[in-house]
Amino acid sequence: METLNMTNPLRYEVLNLYKNLLYLGKEYPKGADYFRARLKKAFLKNKGVTDPEEIKQLIARGEFVMKELEALYFLRKYRALKQRYYEDDSK
Repeated sequence: METLNMTNPLRYEVLNLYKNLLYLGKEYPKGADYFRARLKKAFLKNKGVTDPEEIKQLIARGEFVMKELEALYFLRKYRALKQRYYEDDSK
């Protein structure tokens, strides 16, 4: 019974992570469909993991990927703004 209580909060964390990554994948450079397929494959690969500590490690890896995606998007937006509003000094 104790493992059931431990698993449920982790299940919600995993689902929340999946939803957040799916949302972030909408702006992925190679396209949302490419990202969605890779995301689904990655989550299905770890579907059978039952050890709470291992699940926490996988969640941490997913959160790291989420932060990396956010950084990629901010960098892309920064570059676009820089090109749009600042002259190129190398000319």
